[in-house]
Amino acid sequence: MNATPDTNSASTPTWRLLFSGPNGAKSCVLAAGVALHAINLYMILTLLPSAVNDIGGLRYYAWNETLFIVASIIGSSVSIHVLGAMGPRRAYAMASGVFALGALLCAVAPTMGAMLWGRSFQGLGAGMLVSLAYTVIRLVFAEPLWTRAMGMLSSMWGIATLIGPAMGGVFAEMGAWRMAFWILCAGSLVFALFAVRVLPAIPARSGMPASAVAWRQLMALVVSVLVLSVTSAALHFQQNLVGLAIALGLFAWFAHCEHNRDTRLLPRGTLGLRSTLLPFYCLLGGLALSVEVIEIFAPLFLQVLHHQRPVVAGYLSALMAAEWSTGSFTSAGATPHKARRALAMAPVLGLGAILFLAWWMPRPADGSLMDIIPIGVAFAAVGTGVGMAWPHLLGGILRLTPPAEQGLASASLTTVQLYTTAVASAVAGTIANAAGLAQPGGVGGAEHAAFWVFALFAVIPALCILVSRRVVALHRTLGND
Repeated sequence: MNATPDTNSASTPTWRLLFSGPNGAKSCVLAAGVALHAINLYMILTLLPSAVNDIGGLRYYAWNETLFIVASIIGSSVSIHVLGAMGPRRAYAMASGVFALGALLCAVAPTMGAMLWGRSFQGLGAGMLVSLAYTVIRLVFAEPLWTRAMGMLSSMWGIATLIGPAMGGVFAEMGAWRMAFWILCAGSLVFALFAVRVLPAIPARSGMPASAVAWRQLMALVVSVLVLSVTSAALHFQQNLVGLAIALGLFAWFAHCEHNRDTRLLPRGTLGLRSTLLPFYCLLGGLALSVEVIEIFAPLFLQVLHHQRPVVAGYLSALMAAEWSTGSFTSAGATPHKARRALAMAPVLGLGAILFLAWWMPRPADGSLMDIIPIGVAFAAVGTGVGMAWPHLLGGILRLTPPAEQGLASASLTTVQLYTTAVASAVAGTIANAAGLAQPGGVGGAEHAAFWVFALFAVIPALCILVSRRVVALHRTLGND
């Protein structure tokens, strides 16, 4: 997709250039699209128990998140083709409309089945909104601004961690959970009008037909997530292993199709052993997975093992997202030398924090401030490390990708992150259940689960340390100090 960014001719990138003039309005649109998705995510997680109490369907509680993520993967994967056919203005309008439809269905849902349909449409629209933001960056901004623009998008998650849980809590305590969905519906429609007014209307050329969606690869990823999600709840470890084996087989098929077919989800040759992009994607997925595995179980372990109230546990867990945002925003303008240092340090901080949590989290605790502060520091360390590396990781992928495939690379950033998030959730659930979280359950089961989840997942940042060496070496080819 080749579009000529306007008003971006300055050779020295600054935050002022990104937020002034026509760039300022475009930045607001891209940031607002990500913020809409992020606030929705944290708000719904907070008020979903109230919705279940009202309409029932507790046995399908987890499917609200599963279907949302699966639909988001589909939305992020097709966004490049929607953009190629419609251009930024109509693509954003379509994504916002799908999201609004999902919120509307949730607002009027009489049963959990209807709610799941709404959450699926929400996920589809949200996946498109986030992926479009990363893709449109390179269409409306000059290359020197890309890293700062990506830091801006990451910072929206920090804002969402403050607004989302608070809004969800207020509506939940008022018994007005449906009102939250009505507000999301109205907000997304207002956002659509804003995007239509600001973004360019001309179609962006993608270099491939708009209908050329890599459906085989996409279905392989989606089905693997569904298989892992279903089998992660099984009480017998043999069933967990069968689900994992099926998911690995589906991923192998995905890799085969990516290598042999013209329609792809990733830039050509990404999964080859000699690929310069593969280390960047592996580090991206590994860092996202390290954050997700902590974020999934931290609220539960903090409440059960460290005697914290739900709101305190929720905000402690949100420290990672907040520090991720802060780290991204402050690091986006770093020199190439500091950027490489951030890329090298992120997995080191992640490994140290996860190993610490494997030791500290299962310990008997009284819930005192001195008990919680070390956990908060560990959460903040993980978020800061990932945040400082994130803009340079994403920017490196775009710069290493041939111009003809940069649109595909932009869309794939969200797809890879969503897929690793879903896999982390399912695999962590499998480990926790095998360690006794559900049976025998209770404090003893939670203690065993906390140790084994964090101890086994420490392998991921350890491998990322090795991968980061290659990423740092490749990053040196992108610019000089």
